[in-house]
This record gives sequence, C-alpha cells and structure tokens, in this order.
Amino acid sequence: MRYEIRLSGMGGQGLLLAGIIVAEAAMAQGKNVVQTASYGPESRGGASRSEVIISEKAIDYPAVIEADYLLAMTQEATDKFFHEVKPHGIALLDSTWVKEIPAGNVESTYYFPLTETAIEKFEKAIFANIIGLGIICESSKIVEPDYLIAALLDRVPKRYKEMNQVAFETGIELFTNGKIPKGVAGQAVETV
Repeated sequence: MRYEIRLSGMGGQGLLLAGIIVAEAAMAQGKNVVQTASYGPESRGGASRSEVIISEKAIDYPAVIEADYLLAMTQEATDKFFHEVKPHGIALLDSTWVKEIPAGNVESTYYFPLTETAIEKFEKAIFANIIGLGIICESSKIVEPDYLIAALLDRVPKRYKEMNQVAFETGIELFTNGKIPKGVAGQAVETV
C-alpha cells in the first residue's frame, strides 16, 4: 500500500520538521519512504510544504499525486491542495487560519484551532505542528505512535523534548476524545 501525506502552510510553522519526523518514524518501521520539501523564498511567512510517501514496495514516483492525508495550516494551503486529497482521504485544517473549507469530495475533513491551542497550552505557536502530528497519528494509523514519538524526541532540542511529547499526546487525546469536529466541504469553518 502507498500512502501519500502532504503537510502544508507557511514557513515557520514547522512543517518541514514534521515531514522529516513522519519519514523517520516510517523508516524505523521498515517502510520505504520518500520525503520532499518545497518552500518560498522567504524563510518565514512564505508558502511551505513537506510531502512524505510511505510504501511497503519500492516507490517509483517521489511526489504526491493524490494525498491520503493533508494537513493544511493556512487558507492558502487549503485552497491550493484540498482538491488533491483522495475522496476517501483525510484533511486536517487549522481553523486558527483556515476560515472556509473548499468544495470537494473529501470524506473526512477535520478542523481544529491547532495554532490557537498551542498558544493557549504552551504560550508558543511552534507546537501546533506537533499537535497536528498527534491528530494525524491517531486519525490515520499510518505510522505507529511509539515510532513517531521516538523520531520526534530525536529531532527536537533537549529543552523542548518534554513539551513536544506533551503536544503530540495532546493531539492524540483531542482526537480520541472526539474534540476534533468534522467539517463539510464548501462550508465556512466554525471554530471550536
């Protein structure tokens, strides 16, 4: 089975790091993996995306064609990539920045104020990507949580390890407890 994951938003949201963490976790599980990144000329504020392809077999094409999973942390990323999610795929939108879900055939669209939650819980927006990873982990089951936590803790600075682990576990808990509402394509987003 081939899984295509696209993490998108703007520079400074930690999407490249999140993609690397997913890729390393999948490799540790013995999967074949390709991870690519693209970002605008600005290091912060410009468009940014990270793509991860995970497969049991050799990967013959290293780019996302139709995403099984989309994390979009800005309206621009949502508008650009939402229509490229498979009908049975999953889209997770950060309702802090995404105010309208485009029309489309995505069956499972979740929206949650990732950035706002990170600021409220950690006083820093930089943990929004890791809360998102926890939600991705729990809602998709593409990569096992223990592998994601190990890859996460291997990648983040020592002083932020505990906060990152709590952020990841927060995402899992929010999804498990039904705190992540489903959205409807073509509708305005109601914030939680």
